[in-house]
Amino acid sequence: MKKFIILFLSCFGLYAQSYPDFKPMRFDENYSVLQKDTTKNNWYKSMKYIPLSSSGETYLSFGGEIRYQYFYAKNEKWGDDPIDNDGYILNRFLLHADFHASKYFRAFVQLQSSNASGRIDPSPVENDPLELHQGFIDVNILSDKNSQLLFRAGRQELSYGSQRLVAVRDGPNNRQSFDGVKAIASFGNYRADAFYSHYVVAQDGIFDDYSNQKRQFWGSYFVINKIPAIKNLDLYYLGYERANANFDDAAGKELRHSVGTRIWGKYDNWRYDAEAVYQFGDVDTKDIKAWTVSLNTGYRITSVVLHPEIGFKVEVISGDKTKGDNSLGTFNPLFPRGAYFGLASVIGPSNLVDFHPSLNLELAKNLEWVIDYDMFWRYSSQDGIYGPNTAMIYPGDATDEKEIGKQLESEIIYQPNQYLYFRVEATWFQAGDFLKASSAGKNMFFTGVTMQVKF
Repeated sequence: MKKFIILFLSCFGLYAQSYPDFKPMRFDENYSVLQKDTTKNNWYKSMKYIPLSSSGETYLSFGGEIRYQYFYAKNEKWGDDPIDNDGYILNRFLLHADFHASKYFRAFVQLQSSNASGRIDPSPVENDPLELHQGFIDVNILSDKNSQLLFRAGRQELSYGSQRLVAVRDGPNNRQSFDGVKAIASFGNYRADAFYSHYVVAQDGIFDDYSNQKRQFWGSYFVINKIPAIKNLDLYYLGYERANANFDDAAGKELRHSVGTRIWGKYDNWRYDAEAVYQFGDVDTKDIKAWTVSLNTGYRITSVVLHPEIGFKVEVISGDKTKGDNSLGTFNPLFPRGAYFGLASVIGPSNLVDFHPSLNLELAKNLEWVIDYDMFWRYSSQDGIYGPNTAMIYPGDATDEKEIGKQLESEIIYQPNQYLYFRVEATWFQAGDFLKASSAGKNMFFTGVTMQVKF
C-alpha cells in the first residue's frame, strides 16, 4: 500500500503541468479541452478524458480525492465531553464519474466514504462508510461563450457566495448535499440560479443517507460582475422549512425567509467582502426577526519580505433579545461551511459578536503561515450559543455574562501543486465568563495534521 501511494504521488509530480485546475465543486471542471491536446497520452490523461464518439464530444471523465487527518483535542467542549488521550483519525474518499453527450447533456455521479477511527461516539458527519453523495443530470438548453441556460435534477452540492449560508461543508469529514432541481442562467456579466431541494441527512450505514422531506430548502441567487466601483454584487432570497426546530426560546415548525446582499472584490492589494442578511418568518407561534452584517477585508504588503497580508473580519449576528415574548431574534445560518470560525469549528454563527484579526505570511513558494485571533461575545444575554448546525451548545440562562472566549489559531499550509495539500494546525480557546458559568469552563486545545490528494 505504501509503495502504491509513493508511486501515485510521484506520477502527479510528472503530470502536474497541463491540466485544468480543480474546482471546489468537482462537477464544475471541464476536461473537453483535452480533446485538442496533442501531447502523448498517459494514464492520467486517459482517466480524465475518455472519448466515446468519433467527434470526441461524447466522453467520460473520472476523478476523486483522498484525505487523511489526525486530530487531538484536550478539554473538548470546554471539558464537558469525554476525555480522549489518544486523538483520532478521519479519512475521506471521493470518487466521481462525469459523462458528457455533446455539450447539451451530462450525467454526474459521485461516491463518498467518510470514516472515523479512534473517535469517541462519532457523528454521521464524521463516520459515513459509503454513500451516493451526488447523482444528477444536466440538460443544457443554451450553451455558447457568453450565455448558458441549464436545468439540473438529482442529488447535488449547493454553494453560494462566501458560503456563509449555503456551503459544501468541506472542512468536516462528510460533505453535504441536497436532492432537488435547479435552473442556471448566465448572460455576459449576469448569472441567476433558482432551486428547490430537500436536505440529505447523513447516516452511519452504507447507502442509507436519505432525503429529508421535513427539511425543505429553496431560493434564488443573482450575481452581477464587473460593476464600476463595487466590482461584484450578489442579491439573494433563501427559503427554509423544517418540522422540528429547537432554539433557546422557541421550538416547533420553522418557516424562515432570508434576503441578503453581498459586495466583494479586489483593488490592487486590497480584498473586501461585505454582506448583510435579514430573516423573517415564524417558529411555532413566534415571529422571526433576525439579521447579520459582516465585513471581511485584507491588505497584502508585497514590497516587504514574506508578503504579509493583514486581515480583519467583524461579524454581528443577532440573538433573541427577550425571553418569553412573541418574537425570535436568533439568526439561523442555514447550511454554512463547517469550519466557520477556524478549523476547530466549536462555535456557530448565531447570537454572536466576533472580532477576527489575522496575519498571512508567504514563507516560500506554495508555503504559507496563517495566524488568526478571534474574540467572541454573545450578542444577547437572553440567548444561548449554538454550533454551526444551529444545535444548541449551552442555553443562555446560566449567567448574564456575554464574553464567550478568545481563540488563537495557527496553521502552516503547503501546496506544491494542485494535486497535493498538507496542513498542520493548532488552536487554543480560552474560555470566557459565559463558558465558565455554563460549562466546566476549561480552556480547549486542538491540533491536527491534514494530507490530501486530488486527481
